[in-house]
Amino acid sequence: MTSRYPSFATEILDLFAEREAALTDISIIQPADPFLDMAGEDLRRRIFLTESETGQTLCLRPEFTIPVCLDHIEKRASTPRRYAYLGEVFRQRREGGAEFFQAGIEDLGTADHPDADARSLADAHVILSRVLPNAAFQVTLGDQAVFEAVLSALGLPRGWQKRLARAFGSPSLLEAAIAEFTNPPGAANLPREVASLVTRGDEQRLTQHIEEAMQAMGLSPTAGREPGEIAQRLLEKATLRSVRLSDTALNAMKTFLAINVPLERAGDQLASFAEEAGIVLDDALGEFGARVERIKAYDLPLDYIRYDAGFGRPLDYYTGFIFEIGMQDQRQPLVGGGRYDRLLTLLGAEKPIPGVGFSIWLDRVAALRGEKQ
Repeated sequence: MTSRYPSFATEILDLFAEREAALTDISIIQPADPFLDMAGEDLRRRIFLTESETGQTLCLRPEFTIPVCLDHIEKRASTPRRYAYLGEVFRQRREGGAEFFQAGIEDLGTADHPDADARSLADAHVILSRVLPNAAFQVTLGDQAVFEAVLSALGLPRGWQKRLARAFGSPSLLEAAIAEFTNPPGAANLPREVASLVTRGDEQRLTQHIEEAMQAMGLSPTAGREPGEIAQRLLEKATLRSVRLSDTALNAMKTFLAINVPLERAGDQLASFAEEAGIVLDDALGEFGARVERIKAYDLPLDYIRYDAGFGRPLDYYTGFIFEIGMQDQRQPLVGGGRYDRLLTLLGAEKPIPGVGFSIWLDRVAALRGEKQ
């Protein structure tokens, strides 16, 4: 390793081999569209864009999960397969800096989801424990699949389920979505002609009107959303405005999101919640319970693992198990990861490929070791 890498990088590479994850080489320059489409608004605002000689929009690699999955699809590699990586990523960060190192493991194609989830958590914990010996960690687990199962069991319209699921992981977005659901805004803020077309549900004329308005303002349809997409979104919002969340469903959702307990108590707490709310969550809780048992089998220290029902990561591709590992006295996480079973299909895989993985923020680890990166 060159001096640009953290001093403990070689130790991490040895741990990759020990954990049976093959090191992969990913180009720094990546096509931008997959990140713009799937990596969430927070990441979208902070990536560095450029353009090729042919006009293709490119970006500096802002993370590794999407590039690793794209590389796997392009090579038509067999599964299951475990990829490891260590290298620079580039994005604007609130704490400053735009170039830093990440390391991690992506597990693609393992059919036993609970075991793959538990192994991913165990891999991350082992690596952190080795490079930060005697550190006091705090592990937070969430589960997007359980949240989505609650939304479905409460009988929410499909459109609202999608809206709330997209907001999961961002307390402010989720609070705003719930507020809009309980007190839907009217269409008074729309131009009169647009409001009239929305009220009539005339998608064809609404699309045409939006396209003409964009042209009059000198806006290219390719600069953002297509007129048809805008029209569909306006009609969807109008439909959702006609549905209000009942007090019973609202209280149940708030009760669920407030669950924050040690992992050993999480299964019983979720079962009690489902019984009190009068809903059935058997499939989601079965998967959740199986994962807890596998976590125990990996000898992870359960005394500092908590389940937070409202915890998520604001990236659009997570689908289930989500986790973070940090220091007990530090706000910023050292590791973030989770399950993303839809991602490879969205990226172009011919058949669904389940995936789970994690990334370690090596600059934060280096700071805790008293090293400058």
